[in-house]
Amino acid sequence: MYPFTYHRPASVRKAVNLLASSEDAKILAGGHTLLPTMKQRLAAPSDLIDLNGVEGLSGIEQKGRTIHIGAMTRHAEVANSDVVKEAIPALAKLAGGIGDPHVRHRGTIGGSVANNDPNADYPAACLGLGATIVTNKRKIPADEFFVGMFETALEEGEIITKVLFPIPRKAGYAKFPNPASRYALVGVFVSKRGKDVRVAVTGAGPCVFRATALEEALAGRFAAKSLEGVTVSDADLNSDIHASAEYRAHLIGVMARRAVAAA
Repeated sequence: MYPFTYHRPASVRKAVNLLASSEDAKILAGGHTLLPTMKQRLAAPSDLIDLNGVEGLSGIEQKGRTIHIGAMTRHAEVANSDVVKEAIPALAKLAGGIGDPHVRHRGTIGGSVANNDPNADYPAACLGLGATIVTNKRKIPADEFFVGMFETALEEGEIITKVLFPIPRKAGYAKFPNPASRYALVGVFVSKRGKDVRVAVTGAGPCVFRATALEEALAGRFAAKSLEGVTVSDADLNSDIHASAEYRAHLIGVMARRAVAAA
């Protein structure tokens, strides 16, 4: 690692002030992406601002028909939450399938969403449920939040404080995991809330995206059979040592049918 200055603020306001006054500061949540890149000297922030000491950034509660999850809430807490299991069991299942126990007990939902790894699970849940990402400055709909590979709508000095998930009538998640990392080679989150049908895909492209062809097929009848014969173009999908774009396109259909069946 290169040298850096470590900060542990007690409030979001202090964290924001540190961001503004530092030359090239980075926010530290769970650290599963940032710390390895620093160890490999691929990142050299001047300051690390650790949010683990900030009060009020973790916790899960239901308010009306919405689940509020604090940004520093661990994956394991989401997976084991009775509130989440009752209201959105697909979200609890998704959290329980992230990485390994070490990752789930240290990684945070806010860190995952802010990082926007193209193979991460939470972006699919946010987009698939029509979540709202709340920061210290504003509320950002998930449809506007995920911009590109490791890129979001977050602006300078903006910190995620919580994520709001509307409770759907039905929801399901299925992924084909990399056997080593447990990241999604392809993951599909589906939901139905009133007439709104959403299908979000992670792992297949440079950024999480909605599969409109699958949504249209499910709008008439929310059933796995409705997806038979519906295909997704491989034109903009990833192709690497793990899977070709064509294979990922095929997996989207398979995982979508499994997700709908689970829902």
